[in-house]
Amino acid sequence: MKLHLSVDPWREVRARRAYQGVSIGFVPTMGALHAGHRALLERARKENERVVLSIFVNPTQFNDPADLAKYPRTLEADLKLAEDLVDDVIAPPAAELYPDNYRYRVTEHVFSRELEGAHRPGHFDGVLTVVLKLLNLVQPQRAYFGEKDWQQLRLVEGMVKALLLPVKIVPCETEREHDGLALSSRNRRLSPQARAHATRFPAILRSAPNPAAAVEALESAGFGVDYVEDREGVRLGAVRIEDVRLIDNVRL
Repeated sequence: MKLHLSVDPWREVRARRAYQGVSIGFVPTMGALHAGHRALLERARKENERVVLSIFVNPTQFNDPADLAKYPRTLEADLKLAEDLVDDVIAPPAAELYPDNYRYRVTEHVFSRELEGAHRPGHFDGVLTVVLKLLNLVQPQRAYFGEKDWQQLRLVEGMVKALLLPVKIVPCETEREHDGLALSSRNRRLSPQARAHATRFPAILRSAPNPAAAVEALESAGFGVDYVEDREGVRLGAVRIEDVRLIDNVRL
C-alpha cells in the first residue's frame, strides 16, 4: 500500500501499467476509519483487481465550522486498518482539490434540500462536488458507498447518471455494533453514557408505527430530533445527543 499526499504523484501512478486494463474499486472516505469502512474495502478487494482509498476531510460539506474542527483525524490508524486491503491511498490537501476556492460546484436543486439538506444548507453541494473530483482522479469502474448515508447514496447515484459518468455506484449494507447502533466516526465523540443511550435511536426507528410516533418516542427518550421521515420503504432519522448529531435509517 502506498500513500499519496498530493494529486500529481497519484496521477503518475494512475497512468502506469499496473492500472491499465484492470478493474479498479474505489472507497472515498473522510478518514476516522472503522469496521464499516473496512467492510467497504473488503468488498472492493473481492470485486476488483486494484483498490484505491481516499482520506479527505472535505471542508465544503460542513455548514458548521465547529463541526469541521471537531471531526477526528486519525491518518496513522486509518492506514493500519486499510493496509492489507488497499493498493493506493490518496490524501491530498484541500488546496489541491479546490484550486478554484470552490467557485465551481455540483448542485442538485430538489432532493438535496430535503431531510439532511434542510438542516445542513449547502452540505450536499460539497459532497457531490468532492465525489465528482475524486471519481475524476481515480477513474474507477466501481465506487463503494454505505447505505447508512442513504440520502447521500441516492444523490451520488443520481449525479453519476445525470453526468454520464462511467462508474458503477455499489451500495453496501450498514454495519452495526452488537447493540444495533450504526457504525459512525461520530460515535467516538459520545460519552460512555450517551453511547449506551444512543442505541435507542435505531430501536425506536424500527419499532414506531409511523414517523410522528418515532419523533415523540425519541423526544421522550431525551434526543433532540431534526427529522424522521419515510421514503421509498426506508425510515430515515437524524437526532442530537450531547453535542453529537447522528443519522440512521432502517428498512420498513
